[in-house]
Amino acid sequence: MVQASKFPRPRLSWLQPLILLAPAGIWLLLLLVLPTLIIFELSLVPNIRPGDIVNPSGFDNYIRILDPLYLQVMGRSLFFALTSTIICLILGFPVAYWIAQMTPQRWRNLLLIGFVLPLWTSSLLRCYAWITILRPTGLLNSLLSSFNLPTLDILNNSSAVLIGMSYSFLPYMVLILYAALEKLDKRLLEAAADLGANPVQTFWKVTVPQTLTGIAAGSFLVFIGTFGDFIDPELLGGASSMTAARLVYNQFLGPTQNWGFGSALSTMIILVVSLAIALLIKFGDATPKH
Repeated sequence: MVQASKFPRPRLSWLQPLILLAPAGIWLLLLLVLPTLIIFELSLVPNIRPGDIVNPSGFDNYIRILDPLYLQVMGRSLFFALTSTIICLILGFPVAYWIAQMTPQRWRNLLLIGFVLPLWTSSLLRCYAWITILRPTGLLNSLLSSFNLPTLDILNNSSAVLIGMSYSFLPYMVLILYAALEKLDKRLLEAAADLGANPVQTFWKVTVPQTLTGIAAGSFLVFIGTFGDFIDPELLGGASSMTAARLVYNQFLGPTQNWGFGSALSTMIILVVSLAIALLIKFGDATPKH
């Protein structure tokens, strides 16, 4: 038998992670990092239009965002995102708790599939379905008229946008809360009851701390999605519900054609979403202390 070589093999342990990360790294570099850098470069050019030569000159576009008109648009986007997140949390927690704790195991997967079934359809189709329901001659007002009740003027205002956003992102909240509530330690609930805690005290002192990670993860995920949502405000909100995403669209593809200002707005949206993702990473993985 030939004796194996006693010379040590070169250690390439540092190269193996690079090889494994190369496909995803190249993908992110080409489709995320480079486009973001291009957007930032364009944001430094005032009043640039398609075909113009890029010549960065300053932060005039960012200063323009401080105009009260555009600050109002950014504030409206934050309002829609925060309100939709709160609505999804209030509606989603009882549903997730019922599925995770009060439903037999054999029915849970079926209920989850049925609850997320609307996500299998296009968001555009879901918006048109809400238009059919909320328009003045739609299903909702027809139903109210049949009971001799006053009709509602909901379409093309903030209420319709909140309804559309909450409906679109509620399944995500339920899925994340379900994953957290399924791991709920029932022994702590029984111990709280033995110590004389009522259901309200048990909920706030035992259930919420155990599911705080899921609440944070679901809330940040819904906030990120609703803050950059374009379809719901565009189709359900009308002209009075201008948001940051719609404003960016108008700067790039609308009559304004100001790519520099649109890029600055896009950069601000990226910063807000990045901050939300950073908070999600920080608090979404936090282990609650008992």
